[in-house]
Amino acid sequence: MEQKAYWAIKELNFDATLFGEKRLLQLNELDEFRLQAYESSCLYKEKTKRWHGKMILKKYFKIGDKVLLFNSRFKLFPGKLRSKWSGPYTVTNITKLGSIGVMTTNGEKFKVNGHRLKIYHENAINGVVEEVFLELPSLEN
Repeated sequence: MEQKAYWAIKELNFDATLFGEKRLLQLNELDEFRLQAYESSCLYKEKTKRWHGKMILKKYFKIGDKVLLFNSRFKLFPGKLRSKWSGPYTVTNITKLGSIGVMTTNGEKFKVNGHRLKIYHENAINGVVEEVFLELPSLEN
């Protein structure tokens, strides 16, 4: 078997030592390519993490604030005009890690991630409100 392999190499004008060196160079190139890909992926992850961190808005709540809770189960029961927010709830407790204790109007208390809340503005009017009464058109011309 060894003689046949040696004969095949000799027949095709291959030098075994030259071929071995070439194979080592290819393995080194492959290793360098793998390291470069790893570094690229690390840089990409850092860049996306920084971008994501910039896009997160800080929310500040005080005890007694009225808040709305994002309904994460909205996707299970889709409705075109259904609100994604439920509430209002009252803030009862705030922790350093971002967990916020809220209370329903019934007195039930539970904890929620602060990113799922937004301030509820009672009696807020957006801009000037104008009422326009529509009348039926008259047929007399």
